Amino acid sequence: MKVTTVDLQVHGDERGSLVALEDQKNIPFAIRRVYYLFATKPGVRRGMHAHRNLQQLVVAVRGSCHFLLDDGKERIKLLLDDPEKGLLVDSMVWREMYDFSTDCVLMVLASAHYDANDYIRDYDQFRREIDAEANR
Repeated sequence: MKVTTVDLQVHGDERGSLVALEDQKNIPFAIRRVYYLFATKPGVRRGMHAHRNLQQLVVAVRGSCHFLLDDGKERIKLLLDDPEKGLLVDSMVWREMYDFSTDCVLMVLASAHYDANDYIRDYDQFRREIDAEANR
């Protein structure tokens, strides 16, 4: 599985820094939804699902957390801890987030509005859909 990170251009001076996020420029899809996770309790795992069609770009605006990404063939673990980098999570990739720092704020930019039917929340169902696609 190819893990894609997007380098986000930082603009700044002695007053501080700014990162601009623009669809079709540094975000490879039209942004339809933005949300963020914060105040995640110790020991909690988030995500634990895949999306059939949705693409997301995840930025650790503050703090850090670990990601587990699984495309049905390979599992990759990585640390997201740099507000100058975005992690692109494509469709049909199982994702879990864990080991959140106490100050972690994860911002997620999504390619579509919320659609409960796009979620695969059961790992066995995810594997069945991956296997069915591979056999087509």
